[in-house]
Amino acid sequence: MIYLDYNATTPLDPEVREAMWPYMETEFGNPSSSHAFGRRPREAVAAARQEVAALIGANSEEIVFTSGGTESNNHAILGTARELASRGDHIVTSAIEHPSVAATCDALEAEGFRVTRVAVDEHGIIRLDELERALDRKTILITVMHANNEIGTLQPIAEISRLARQYGIRVHTDAAQSLGKIPVDVDALGVDMLSVAGHKLYAPKGIGALYLRRGVKPSPLIYGGGQEGGVRPGTENVIEIAGLGTAARVAGRDLDRNRREMRAARDRLAERLGAGWEIHPNGNPEARLPNTLNVSLAGVTAQELLADLADSVAASAGSACHADEVSASPVLRALAVPDDRARGTIRFSTGKHTTPEEIDEAADRVLAAARRRVSAGTG
Repeated sequence: MIYLDYNATTPLDPEVREAMWPYMETEFGNPSSSHAFGRRPREAVAAARQEVAALIGANSEEIVFTSGGTESNNHAILGTARELASRGDHIVTSAIEHPSVAATCDALEAEGFRVTRVAVDEHGIIRLDELERALDRKTILITVMHANNEIGTLQPIAEISRLARQYGIRVHTDAAQSLGKIPVDVDALGVDMLSVAGHKLYAPKGIGALYLRRGVKPSPLIYGGGQEGGVRPGTENVIEIAGLGTAARVAGRDLDRNRREMRAARDRLAERLGAGWEIHPNGNPEARLPNTLNVSLAGVTAQELLADLADSVAASAGSACHADEVSASPVLRALAVPDDRARGTIRFSTGKHTTPEEIDEAADRVLAAARRRVSAGTG
């Protein structure tokens, strides 16, 4: 089985697993305890906070641990809306956000907030002129993802932040997909809040972080004992926090090598597929993640093709098929990808464990499955 779905989730890095082990065994204390059993867990949380901060160029006191990227996004958006409701009721986002952002904005809209969803161009880049026109004196938040999970397109977050500063508007970005693949620095991006998802970074599922620039404190979503500076209370998940910290350290240490090797694997796959089939890449050809290949294969249905490959190649389809109808993903619809191309769209995402041999074998299996489908007339 060849795994090419790293944008969906990643396996635990061996160094991460090793870092977590003591807190599953002997170091089980509550980090808020004043006695000796709480000392090592408390130190582990502090060390992890520093490691996550270092990965994004932040200070450790600006890192809040959460249960994952979805909670981080919810907290940034809902918390800001509630905190700043007396100042304004308008939120600006893009048309291709992850559901944890899009659905949160939908929920706020149902509560009476105004939400503007700015269109993207044919490559998935937000239209900055439309974003600026959308701003008004009641705009309190701009939330735009750093890198799209389906097509890999990178957004001009630094430009968005510069624009927002002119109007005194808070900026949040979901960096779940970009961390560990490209350099991410909160000062270079100019953001006030940034979301981290551990399981996209070779850490466990169920752990994440939210960067809050000093002085930014969105209203809490839950209430309790005051942990995490009162922003996100609840006894800390020391096991997974230790894992996230190590994952962040490893990601920073190996960033250049991983980025180079993931890009080489992605480009090798595109070349092999293109040599044997008519393909149409989706997303920005330059400003994109080094590991993501979103491609439409002419004449085939991605869902059926991936079903044939379910036990040999792991990837994701860009559409859902019901009878003779195609339901393209919101991202593909926003890019105005025609239905016939959406029908055959697959997202392949490489990782730091992907080998050239796996790429070649995966390409051969995909092409063989596509030929079987077309020759049988069931593309």
